[in-house]
Amino acid sequence: MELGIIVAVSENGVIGKNGSLPWEKIPGDLPHFKKITMGKPVIMGRLTFESMIPYVPLRDRTNIVVTSQSLLRPEVYIARSLDDALKMAKEADFPQAWVIGGRKLYEEALPKADLMEMTRVKGNFDGDVYFPQVDWGQWVETKKEDYETHSFVSYRRR
Repeated sequence: MELGIIVAVSENGVIGKNGSLPWEKIPGDLPHFKKITMGKPVIMGRLTFESMIPYVPLRDRTNIVVTSQSLLRPEVYIARSLDDALKMAKEADFPQAWVIGGRKLYEEALPKADLMEMTRVKGNFDGDVYFPQVDWGQWVETKKEDYETHSFVSYRRR
């Protein structure tokens, strides 16, 4: 099973501020996200899950929340670790799973990921959550679509 990371990140590495995105809605970002994750497991931390309410669970995807807390949401699966979440996805015979946030899960997933989909937001933003450092020597860009406010960039591990 392939593991992917999908994230929107500013030029200065910001991915969040006060439990939300620090930039205005990015044209085409939601359809892009849906296209990549539809029909596949999405793995998120509890804070990411809570920041997306009332939009979660994400329809037509298996929603897995990594947390040590109990969540009374029958629409989501609970995993105690990223490894447990990956095991759940693999046992369900999915060809891919996507980590969608937050920072801690991105950091844990980076060494294990095969794919990365980044919405590169143009500009620097004030934030309190940053994407972890990436060893770009391990990744190759496979596709890029440039727009006025952002770029969609696909990477595959070398």
